[in-house]
Amino acid sequence: MSETVHSKLVRDKIPDIIRANGETPVTRELDEPEYKQALLEKLVEEAREMLADGSIAERADVEEVLRAIDEAFGFSIEDIETIRQQKADERGAFAEQIFLEKVIE
Repeated sequence: MSETVHSKLVRDKIPDIIRANGETPVTRELDEPEYKQALLEKLVEEAREMLADGSIAERADVEEVLRAIDEAFGFSIEDIETIRQQKADERGAFAEQIFLEKVIE
């Protein structure tokens, strides 16, 4: 019998999928601080996968994590959009595709 250690947040149906494959998942429910931390770590994981793959499926995974973060942290779409627009107005967006190589002092 072998074990693979994952130690990460997974989607709700993953334990059922593992059981359906004849394996035994070992899970626990996270408390709120652990859950928030795990979500932020999951966002980094999914962003890395998006970087490596660039597919719409990976983008959808990033979106799912962002939605869970919004719920867990109590962020509303309206507040996010307001702040996003303020930052775009003050600092710009990414429409011009500018890549800053260096600043000479």
